[in-house]
Amino acid sequence: MNMSWSDIPWNIIMPLLVIQLILMVVALVSLDKTESTNGPKGLWLAIIILLNMPGCIAYFLIGRKERR
Repeated sequence: MNMSWSDIPWNIIMPLLVIQLILMVVALVSLDKTESTNGPKGLWLAIIILLNMPGCIAYFLIGRKERR
């Protein structure tokens, strides 16, 4: 099966890629600005970058410490 670039449904894929990129940038900025996290910041950096969308979601759900 040969698939060319023109066969890819870009109208579906491109918005998902943009959302993923925005979520990753927001997570990385949040990680940079926060003083402490639940776990080492270096580990969260690797999780956000390597796991993409699931890593970003995990960071926002369990990685950030609540402000008191």
